[in-house]
Amino acid sequence: MTAYEMIETKPEVMLGKPVIKGTRIPVDLILRKLGEGASFEDLIDGYPNLSREAIQAALIYAADMIHNETTIYLKTGTAN
Repeated sequence: MTAYEMIETKPEVMLGKPVIKGTRIPVDLILRKLGEGASFEDLIDGYPNLSREAIQAALIYAADMIHNETTIYLKTGTAN
């Protein structure tokens, strides 16, 4: 199963946020916990429905979303 097959978005689940397929565990929660210092093992202990592969899928998904993001800079204020 690929990373994208492990992530789903459904309007009726967590208001359409990307989650681990078949759960209500949002990708952003996994990222936040890892950013706060949790290990893969900590997450798996705290969320028994998670697997190492699901956590890796969340990381790949998030990296792809950032990679494909477009930033548009607008100049505001008065012209000099």
